[in-house]
Amino acid sequence: QGTRDHPPVQAALRERLLGTVVACFKRHGAAAIDTPVLELRETLMGKYGDNAKLIYELQDQGGELLALRYDLTVPFARYLAMNKITNIKRYHVAKVYRRDNPATTRGRYREFYQCDFDIAGQFDPMLPDAECLKIVHEILSDLQLGDFLIKVNDRRILNGVLAVCGIPESKFITTCSTIDKLDKVPWEEVKNEMVGEKGLSPEAADCIGEYVQLHGGLDLIEQLLQDPKLSQNKLAKEGLGDMKLLFEYLTLFGITGKISFDLSLARGLDYYTGVIYEAVLLQQENDHVEDLVGVGSVAGGGRYDGLVGMFDPKGRKVPCVGVSIGIERIFSILEQRVKASGEKVRTTETQVLVATPQKRLLSARLKLISELWDAGIKAEMLYKKDPTLLKQLQYCENMGIPLAAIIGEQELSDGVVKLRDVATREEVRRMPFYTRFQKSFQQL
Repeated sequence: QGTRDHPPVQAALRERLLGTVVACFKRHGAAAIDTPVLELRETLMGKYGDNAKLIYELQDQGGELLALRYDLTVPFARYLAMNKITNIKRYHVAKVYRRDNPATTRGRYREFYQCDFDIAGQFDPMLPDAECLKIVHEILSDLQLGDFLIKVNDRRILNGVLAVCGIPESKFITTCSTIDKLDKVPWEEVKNEMVGEKGLSPEAADCIGEYVQLHGGLDLIEQLLQDPKLSQNKLAKEGLGDMKLLFEYLTLFGITGKISFDLSLARGLDYYTGVIYEAVLLQQENDHVEDLVGVGSVAGGGRYDGLVGMFDPKGRKVPCVGVSIGIERIFSILEQRVKASGEKVRTTETQVLVATPQKRLLSARLKLISELWDAGIKAEMLYKKDPTLLKQLQYCENMGIPLAAIIGEQELSDGVVKLRDVATREEVRRMPFYTRFQKSFQQL
């Protein structure tokens, strides 16, 4: 439950999707890394807040308590600390595992891919953070998924809000996980949970509500910088100052039209220390596909300056910021769109089928296809000695192969190949593509 096989059409769609994402990561100068799917249990515990219960724990294996990786961020931080790396820009595409209740129509699985981009190192404020947001904007624009919004907040601002509302620090994380539900349920339900389950006073909850229901842009940041309560809180003031700088950089990138400073955004993971963000698709009234899939968040990330230090024996910190693309949810949308449009997805990249119109020409096909493979051309032939030309051309149509290279007795005699455009049925006689063909034809 919560896992699935991928037949050729789905695998081809997934490869197309991952290709777009990885191309963006490479465009921004990231190097690929890989880490084991298994981690020590102690590596993962205490990093995910309330979500720790979703970690797949394994029984004692040869004296080690192990677990399947929950995400790609904690293994990355462990990798940096173990190898004493203080500066890297990396991407990682791999499967992660969560003992969750699957909701397959919404792209929620127990085994799924994550696509992460991270920048580790000591840099001037907000420059790497701004680039991460630009990457999210580029990927969602390239994939043409429809309208989207990238919500941005800062853990320091959120913690400042909780502090000025009188919430004890011991309840910050658990209160944040409740605030994070505000995009799914109305404020009254969030308030009830704060008071009924988290033990906050109604006055404290109302105070939080005054802030976390705000969203906007630079104007809101300026307004909060003047707020009599928040401006007295050191953490909140730092966060708002960085948020203002971030929006200035995003303005230069020309993407602020898709960015919203949203104080309700909390992101439940314990390890975030600064800027946090989440991209959501905006449902359109007449877009039945998105309604059908019911997808919300498709990317998320933030700054986690303290995580690497947890794995370093001397507690040395490496500032990090990154983003994870929700590839499964995006894949669910693309899958539904392909079904709705009736688009025929090619499952192979074959460029040409080598075909013969008469019997006893298998040797001619084998020699020609070998020449094509050696020349780097993606080619196929049917595994029959004497297939009919109709069957060979039907195979081209079924598989979306654009060209057929036909060699009959006349072509062999003339030292040419007949190229047929499968879609238009136009045919041209060509000299062999490479001079090496000529030797083969002379030998036949």
